[in-house]
Amino acid sequence: MAQGTTAEKTPQDAVAAYKRLLAAILERRPSGTRQRLAAALAKNRSFVSQIANPAYATPIPANHLAPIFEVCHFSAAERLEFTRLYAQAHPRKRLAEAGAGNVLAVHLPDLGSEARNRKLHGLVSSFVREIARLIDDDREEGNHR
Repeated sequence: MAQGTTAEKTPQDAVAAYKRLLAAILERRPSGTRQRLAAALAKNRSFVSQIANPAYATPIPANHLAPIFEVCHFSAAERLEFTRLYAQAHPRKRLAEAGAGNVLAVHLPDLGSEARNRKLHGLVSSFVREIARLIDDDREEGNHR
């Protein structure tokens, strides 16, 4: 079976297909991209290696897609193909939320240590997610503004 051209045989094959695409995109990006992606996800660099490794069946969380697209500078065609493969691997996930909306980059100060920087990034990311969740809850209750 050719890669990415037909339906994948198993869920693991489908996950591996989008991870192969991510790995290929990361290979074409400048050095430091993996570290920037790790920082954007508030994870270790080894986490980025794991989510880009087709040998690991662990799926990429949907909430990580928008930062991946932004940091890795996916082209429109790359994003479309990745999204297609991701939807094939995870048919029950709502991808519209992962890629929809405006992206706003917030430049955080360097606090002098990686641990403190990671903590700050996590706090800001969590705060933004909570705001988004509050807005989504309001919309589900019919309070559109």
